Amino acid sequence: MAGAEADPALAWSRGLRAELRMMAGAFWASKRRNRLIALAAGLVLIILATAYMQIRLNAWNRPFYDALTRKDLPSFMVQLGVFGAIAGVLLVLNVAQIWLNQMARLVLRQGLVEDLFGQWLAPQRAFRLANAGPIGTNPDQRLAADAQHLTDLTTDLGIGLLQASLLLASFIGVLWALSDGMFFRVGTFVFDPPGYMVWCALTYAGLASGLSWAVGRPLIRLDVEHYAREAELRFDLVRVSEGAEAISMYGGEAAERARLLATFGGVYAVLRQIVGAMTRLTWVTAGYGWFTIVAPILVAMPSYFAGKMSFGELMMIVGAFNQVQSSLRWFVDNFPAIADWRATMLRVAGFREAMVAMDRLGEGAGRIDLVESDGPGIRIEGLKVASPAGSIALDGGTADFAPGDRVLISGGHGEGKTLVFRALIGLWPWGAGQVTRPTRDRIMFVPARPYVPSGTLRQGLAYPRPADHYADADMIAALESVGLVQLTDALGRPERWERVLSENEKHCLAFARVLLQRPDWVVIDDALNLVERAARRRIETAFMEQLPGMGVLNIGHNGAQPGFYTRELTLSLDAGGPSFRPAGQGG
Repeated sequence: MAGAEADPALAWSRGLRAELRMMAGAFWASKRRNRLIALAAGLVLIILATAYMQIRLNAWNRPFYDALTRKDLPSFMVQLGVFGAIAGVLLVLNVAQIWLNQMARLVLRQGLVEDLFGQWLAPQRAFRLANAGPIGTNPDQRLAADAQHLTDLTTDLGIGLLQASLLLASFIGVLWALSDGMFFRVGTFVFDPPGYMVWCALTYAGLASGLSWAVGRPLIRLDVEHYAREAELRFDLVRVSEGAEAISMYGGEAAERARLLATFGGVYAVLRQIVGAMTRLTWVTAGYGWFTIVAPILVAMPSYFAGKMSFGELMMIVGAFNQVQSSLRWFVDNFPAIADWRATMLRVAGFREAMVAMDRLGEGAGRIDLVESDGPGIRIEGLKVASPAGSIALDGGTADFAPGDRVLISGGHGEGKTLVFRALIGLWPWGAGQVTRPTRDRIMFVPARPYVPSGTLRQGLAYPRPADHYADADMIAALESVGLVQLTDALGRPERWERVLSENEKHCLAFARVLLQRPDWVVIDDALNLVERAARRRIETAFMEQLPGMGVLNIGHNGAQPGFYTRELTLSLDAGGPSFRPAGQGG
């Protein structure tokens, strides 16, 4: 069994089967399933009709070329009319097939993107995935470019394979019947089996397909590596673009240029390998294609020169052979695209599997019991947060917080304050004890890094709720309370506000969001200490005067005006206590 598992072809096949099962399950659960099935059924009917008309076109070869041989002008003109009718029907079928192809591609991408977005933005998955090592880097590449590329390749290859299969089924019988009496002689040996031309076509295509697989298989690994290197380059370019101001201030252009060139060096290296692999594969595919021009004539030549067929019959046999060959050579012609499809499937399916696996992250570790209740307060009982450095606990072990309490939970540097913040949300479930708090619609969490979505300022202020839930007058009052008077005239202006606003303004906007939405509780990851002193005083005053019944938990450092906090508690780190570090999680 060990030898079998080590076989790359067997591993490739088993991995592909597992990926296809997973993606098929996602397709079957998709809202786009019925529409895709209808488009696929339409494609099958169109391709069947095309195959039938191509059989008619192949049969037309005999009377047409025989008329040419006899120099029979009336018959020649009649056959030109027949050709016009057949070609007209084929044109209509071709246009219909292109439309169905493009629609199937579009709907398939819609279904895949909806599925990937749903998996990625399931509660807590995006956060955990970002801390899960290489699989969580550059998710935008897999969700956008890879998803589009996979649907394009799947549609084109799937329709091509279906068409090749139906044409093969249609023409192999024709070619078998036309092979009656044909033979090939080498010295005294005569090769004349039933279906002579069929066996020639199968042998020829089988040899070419096997050679293509042997020569082109490295392209799968190279394509996977290529997409990973391209994603790294795009990530670095975005990072430099967003940090252009700071880079210029430091005079770091030369350092960044060197770093970008080093990243591009990885792209270039793998592209050089792909060029070599494609060149070697082209020797096979192009050589096969050129030889196919004369191959049917060569194998039919003995029978033709023996007088067993007319020139028209020869051309009819050549046409049928070429149709069978075009079906059988589908694998040869499309091997680069198949390798690309396999590599893209590996990235997309692997990413989807990793997202689902985030729900099982740390199954063997102890869990904090997070309870959402209808009660007004927050209770922390025996909480121990398992961090990479040990166990973080609240001094005293148990604490009850009532509405209107404004509590500072402080701790020294490196004592895991952010992990406690995440534990109260439910993003970091590893540890022990119980947290009982209100439901998410009654509590807001303010992280140390403010988030401002693109769009209008009105949407950013109301986030994550719809902007039409709040009156403009209330929004203006919230902005004025935190000192953002200069933004009150910009509520309807769409911008990339995360770039337009300063860091202080973004933090103030996050607290304006609290004043607007008026939750029962707000839990803060030290964000109050990250705003300017005057802005902090305004925010604290607004909390005390406008929302006196709102509870406040600030996990961070003191610095508030006297009388703001009603209680102060302390965190401590036990380096010898239970610890936990997800794969890829930093220290």
